[in-house]
Amino acid sequence: MAHIVKIRSIQKITPDVLQVVVEKPSGFTFNPGQAADISINKDVWKEQKNPFTFTSLPEDDHLEFTIKTYPSHNGVTNELLQTKAGEELIIHDVFGDISYKGEGIFIAGGAGVTPFISIFRYLESKNMIGNNKLIFANKTKADIIHEEMFSKLLGKNFINILSDEILKGYEHGYVTAELLQDHISTDDKHFYLCGPPAMMNAVEKHLTVLHIDPQSIIKEGF
Repeated sequence: MAHIVKIRSIQKITPDVLQVVVEKPSGFTFNPGQAADISINKDVWKEQKNPFTFTSLPEDDHLEFTIKTYPSHNGVTNELLQTKAGEELIIHDVFGDISYKGEGIFIAGGAGVTPFISIFRYLESKNMIGNNKLIFANKTKADIIHEEMFSKLLGKNFINILSDEILKGYEHGYVTAELLQDHISTDDKHFYLCGPPAMMNAVEKHLTVLHIDPQSIIKEGF
């Protein structure tokens, strides 16, 4: 069932990431970590659906999406850059394979962190942050989505890797087997993974090298 909703607010939170807040339809439900196909309620855009992750909580009175934009693609995300509060989106089916199974290590690349935003907000609301860790790979510090929020929630368990910048307090390079080994403990039972396909494939291979059971990997492509 499709829902037409008005945009309450739309703003940039990094140079190429939008935070979009819309009305929440009556009775609408989702689980933290899930996504929905979204289209823009304009004649030429209605049929163009893109998957975007909910970054609000299920109990919030609104829906929030955190969306990386690609202006050069001339697609839905570029059109969203021209969209304003008061205009409408169409929310289609809810889906998603990532859900919280228990304490572990979350590994994200760029906009792949979006399923984890809702999950960590949920854990915070239940006082269940515990010893969960987030390993977050980006090109530059400016690309880190919600750095302040994750730093506050996770402290030393928030590990940032930057490929294009060398900064004190930030790892440099990519998510390697060596980096993972430095942060994995015998207590880690779950590995949550979301990012670009090439990164996900590489990280899965690293986890195999580290003898991590594939059954313990919870993943989502985007």
